[in-house]
Order: sequence, then C-alpha cells, then structure tokens
Amino acid sequence: MTSRYRSSEQLNSLAPRRRTVVKAAAATAVLAGPLAAALPAKAADAAPAFLHGVASGDPLPDGVLLWTRVTPTPDATPGSGLGPDTEVSWVVARDKALMNIVAKGSTTARAASDHTVKADIRGLEPATDYWFRFSAGGTDSPVARTRTAPAANASVTGLRFGVVSCANWEAGYFASYRHLAARGDLDAWLHLGDYIYEYGAGQYGTRGKSVRQTAPTHEILTLADYRIRHGQYKTDADLQALHAKAPVIAIWDDHEIANDTWSGGAENHTEGAEGTWAARQAAAKQAYFEWMPVRPAIAGTTYRSLRFGKLADLSLLDLRSFRSQQAAVGNGDVDDPDRTLTGRAQLDWLKAGLKSSDTTWRLVGNSVMISPFAIGSLTADLLKPLAKLLGLPQEGLALNTDQWDGYTDDRRELLAHLRSNAIRNTVFLTGDIHMAWANDVPVDAGTYPLSASAATEFVVTSVTSDNLDDIVKVPEGTVSAIASPIIKAANRHVHWIDTDRHGYGVLDITAERAQMDYYVLSDKTKQAATSSWARSYRTRSGTQKVERTYDPV
Repeated sequence: MTSRYRSSEQLNSLAPRRRTVVKAAAATAVLAGPLAAALPAKAADAAPAFLHGVASGDPLPDGVLLWTRVTPTPDATPGSGLGPDTEVSWVVARDKALMNIVAKGSTTARAASDHTVKADIRGLEPATDYWFRFSAGGTDSPVARTRTAPAANASVTGLRFGVVSCANWEAGYFASYRHLAARGDLDAWLHLGDYIYEYGAGQYGTRGKSVRQTAPTHEILTLADYRIRHGQYKTDADLQALHAKAPVIAIWDDHEIANDTWSGGAENHTEGAEGTWAARQAAAKQAYFEWMPVRPAIAGTTYRSLRFGKLADLSLLDLRSFRSQQAAVGNGDVDDPDRTLTGRAQLDWLKAGLKSSDTTWRLVGNSVMISPFAIGSLTADLLKPLAKLLGLPQEGLALNTDQWDGYTDDRRELLAHLRSNAIRNTVFLTGDIHMAWANDVPVDAGTYPLSASAATEFVVTSVTSDNLDDIVKVPEGTVSAIASPIIKAANRHVHWIDTDRHGYGVLDITAERAQMDYYVLSDKTKQAATSSWARSYRTRSGTQKVERTYDPV
C-alpha cells in the first residue's frame, strides 16, 4: 500500500425528564436479554472463535494497541461470565501473508475481562503499515492492517483520517464504516463518541421503526448489559471491516454511558430505580475499556494526546467525566464560572498542550460542538423538531446547554488562551449533534465577524442516529433547505449546515490547509447503501477561517 504519510524520514421507572424523542419504557437491571441475538449463528458450532473481529488503535511512532475478543466455548457469550481462561497469541508482520514477522507474544483471555484482550505492541518502525492476527486453540482470527504514526520530528507532507460519530444500531446499518474501509488510504479513523447507544428496544428515535433490534432489549444498566451491547456492535460486518483496515482513535460522548451524562448523573438515569449512578458509570467505563482499543493516559478517562510528526498533534477530550450538571435553559447558570465542562485539570492540560505545540496543526477531538449556536430566531415549525433532537424545551430557547454553549466560562477561557498566545491552526473535530457543520469559532459571536475567529470547527453528521428529517418524517433535504439559511443568518460564523443526511467525513491535512470532505449515504436503512460526496470545506494555514472548496481531495 502506498504510504499516506509521505515522510521525509521514511517513516425502570424512568426519570420524569426524558429526552422527548425517547419513548418511555420500563427498564430492568436483570440480565435477561437474548444473548444469542448479539452473536452470529455460527457461535453455536465454533469454539474457540473470533466472532467480534480484531482492531487496533492509538498509533504511536513505535507501536500500536491491538485488540480482540475470543469466544472460547459456545456459551461464553459477551456478558455471560462463562468460559474458561484461554491463551491467545498474536503476531505482527510487515506483510499481509504474515511471513515477515516482527513481533509476537501471548496473553490470557479471562471471563473477568469478558474474554477481551489487548496487546500494546512497541518496537515498531514509524509511519509503517503492519498486519496482525490473533490465534487461540488452533483457530486464527482474520488478518488486519494497522499503521504506526510518524516519528515525532518527521517532516510529514500529508495525513488522512476518517471521521465518524453517533451510530445507533436500531436506526440503520453502518454503511459509513464500509465505505471508509473500502478507501484503503486512511492513516487512522476518529470516532468522536456515541459508538454505542444505551437505550432499550424502541426507546430512541428511529423514524418510528427499528431497522434491527438491539440486544439486550432493555436499557443497559449493568456491566453484563454494557458488555452485551458492545458485543453486538462488534458483530457488525461493516464495523469489523473498518477496524481491520486502519487504527481507530476514539473518545466517548454520553451514550456510551447514558444520555446527557455529567459527573454526578445523567438525564437518562433514575437513581435508585436504576441502581446507583456510581455503579452504572463504573460498569459502562469498564466495558468500554474492555471492548475498545483505547490506551488511557489517565485511568477512567479518554483525554490524551497523540502526535503525527511535525504536521499535527491531536488532543482528545473527555467532556462527560468532569462536567457540572447541564444548566436549565433560560437562566444565567451557563455563564457561572464555578461550572465546568472540562474540569480544571483537563482544561489546564489542553491549554498547556496547545501552547507548547510545535506542529503545523493542532487538532482537538471534541465530542460536543464548541461553536455557539443561537436558535431562538427559528419559527415554531422548525424549532419544535430541533428542540426534540437536542432534548430541549420546545419554547423560545436560545442555546443547547449540553454543548459548550452551556459552559461559556470554559469556552471563553480557552478561546482567550488561543488569542492571547497567538496559537494558530487549531481545528476542532466534533460529533454529537447528528448534523454536518463547517464553522469558524468566534471569540465573540455577538460581534462576529468584527471580533475575529480563534479557531475552526468541522462537525460530522451521524452514522445512523436520527436528525431533523427523520424526526419530522419528511423526505431527506426538506428540513435542511428551510432551516439551513435561517440558522446561518442567526449564526454568522456558520458557513454550512446540513440538518438531514447521514454519513461521515474524511479529513485531509497538508502544511497549507486542513480540509474536510463530507460524504452522505443514500439510505441508512439499507445495508447496501451507496455513498456520495456532498461538500468540502477547508481552513488555510494561518487564517482561522473556514472556506468552501469545490472538490474533494
């Protein structure tokens, strides 16, 4: 495969306040879902087996994290706690045929970790493709490709990342993952949150119809529940294909735990009736780290940084573990300096990293939108479905308090830091909102463009999770044609918004510009959905502004 780095160094009672799109349903803490539904039929006649694919993540110049899950016996389904300890070996090679082996080893898959295993490989060459495979009891996993990052001081001329977020199993198929896997030109892919959803069957918006049923069928609450849900997602063929083609760099948002998660609870959690928040959060995080190839720098959080030569570094945020509870819409709490989205330690870490960075680009993996978003000027027919999507009251609101808009002191401090230290080329990469955006990030939205822009932001739409046309059940593009110009008029820093379509982004970076190509699916409910290019926006080095470009990379 041709190098993409081109380095010169060669390298249930439910809570009374629920998101209105969710249909209330009783949730139980009992593990009683159809475990077999989370596995292909072949689980019954193959043991041991690698039913959940293989994956890699968090590439470093000298290494990468490998992951798999082995099913040692047919009854050792995810979350069951059953199955013997099983030795799992791995090999890493320079060629797909695994003839030129450069690393190998073994570890033990145990029921205590849901028979998931990770191997943190080191001693590899930078900016290099590798292939790897796991084996257990005479059974081999599929062979997968991964890639290391360039050396820290490498002069890198290009990087290319897939960018995705918000994949609701019931709402459709993961064709976006299939199309990204088919490209064959990605250095890595970024998952910006909501890799799984916690809701029970039929509880979250799917145009009123579930395309495929989730497992377990109840809202997930226990460690076993979260393991089953992760296990089901990892049986998706398109997701397996993407994991087998490039390393993932992932952060969580709220639905890996519960809707609108904050440090002390969640909108989608009823203390007592659904157990304690502390236990549920611990279970969700444990399952996440078991099932995802993520290397946490600090235990229990996903904030960390990665570097890609002299071209770019990537700061990855955790905007759920440390945040204050979301403010009520319409009061002054959003400006309270005692409230935080990031937590003091994480914000200081981010500021220090941005200031000390010596790369051309500073990328920030950001799960909720940092650009301000005023929607009070929308007419009632547009405001109502938008409020439903965002989980907000449906009258006269002006912002979404789950985003950075609800924590303005943190945002002011961060943007002031960028301006006062002349930190350029900061690009926020964002998910969560189920719409595609291309934004400048203004220092003061009220006086923009006179106040200038401190950074730029590319927001990718959802893989499958409902957006506005899904909620109002109208043909794709109907809402966006009306809403987009109104939203842009009220938010002059917004260059583009697509409220209706599903898909993914491809971020291509050179020293001169960072460009996001937006791709959309023909129909998220069709497994064979096609993909097409929709728009492209870029920010040129030194400008801190977004501009349209008329061709994808």
